Amino acid sequence: MIRQQYLGQKALVCFITFMNMFIPLSIDLYLPAMPEMGAYFGAGSVLVGMTLTAFFLVFAVSIVIFGPISDKYGRRRVLIASSLLYVAASLVCGLSSSIYMLIAGRILQAAGAGAIITVATALIKECFAGSLMAKILAVTQALGVIAPMAAPLIGGFLLTVTSWRGAFFLLTVLGVLNVILAFFLTETLTPENRYRGSVLRSLTLLGGFLRLRRFMGLLIVFSLLSAPYMAYLAVSSFVYIDFFRLTPQEYSYYFAINSGAAVLGPFLYLRLRHRLGNRGMLKFIFGGALLSAFAVFFLGDRAAILMLLSFLPFTIVESMVRPLGMDVLLREVKDNVGTASSMINFVQTLLGSIGMAAGTLPWSDFVQGLGIIMAAALGCAAIIWGLMSRQKLV
Repeated sequence: MIRQQYLGQKALVCFITFMNMFIPLSIDLYLPAMPEMGAYFGAGSVLVGMTLTAFFLVFAVSIVIFGPISDKYGRRRVLIASSLLYVAASLVCGLSSSIYMLIAGRILQAAGAGAIITVATALIKECFAGSLMAKILAVTQALGVIAPMAAPLIGGFLLTVTSWRGAFFLLTVLGVLNVILAFFLTETLTPENRYRGSVLRSLTLLGGFLRLRRFMGLLIVFSLLSAPYMAYLAVSSFVYIDFFRLTPQEYSYYFAINSGAAVLGPFLYLRLRHRLGNRGMLKFIFGGALLSAFAVFFLGDRAAILMLLSFLPFTIVESMVRPLGMDVLLREVKDNVGTASSMINFVQTLLGSIGMAAGTLPWSDFVQGLGIIMAAALGCAAIIWGLMSRQKLV
């Protein structure tokens, strides 16, 4: 492990946590403003929704690209370049004069965010080991909940003092802070441990992971719960504001409470992982998610508070599966950690994008549609897990 010259262990953990916040901040901060944005640009919900969908699709692709690139050129150089791109893209979003310019800015913003997240994941593997790595994963996941919990509250407050543009100008400032911190990072990937082939050839490293049946099977099982969660993010403002008639500020409170519940997941994971083991943990997670799916389907559309209470268990167990999956998957990897990191984040983001698209389908009832998506994701995960067990891959 490379000793950090300027950042101590606590500062490094805070920096990694801050980088992990970029995705929820890039999404949740402007969710309360989506109806206002649609009115400002004269755009329908489909085009406004594209600011989310396009972001996630490009984010998934950028993860795949920048993981191998960081294995070749190192973490620090890629982190600085991607942070600068994020700053420029956030400015484009804040200054947009049309919905299409905003979507273009979000695409560039997603490319920068994807590289930032990939580097942050690789740093955990390269700077920590053993049980300490498991604890750091849980801590960063728990602290990372601060962003989705606070972002909609901040976004709702910004709407009372400025327009929707204020959210993107705030993201610009946070991007500048990340650039400054990146300059203080000591490179963690030494030249002798870097990939020595060409950039294009480095992308072929991904193919090696696709052939690892155990790794890919576990990755899909652990990642499937991200689909219903992202479906919830995509439709939550329309459900609470349009269906339940809450104000943007009231919606931000409901969203913040749900996001705040996610902080319980990593701590439950730390408390239960030795007692239950990985298999027991997965059964516990799937059981809680299934109960939540039934509650959302049968009770969620009756009142805003029932929708919140029905989805809360899913939020908690979904935040448990993240550190569990990351710990198990990173232990499967010995070389090309950046590529492994990109593959993990890519699959999670891809399934999240599919969930987001499924959530915004023309359901007769968005809430019941969400319940169906939750049950379908759990069913797919159970089938894959069963097949892996039969083939003795787990």
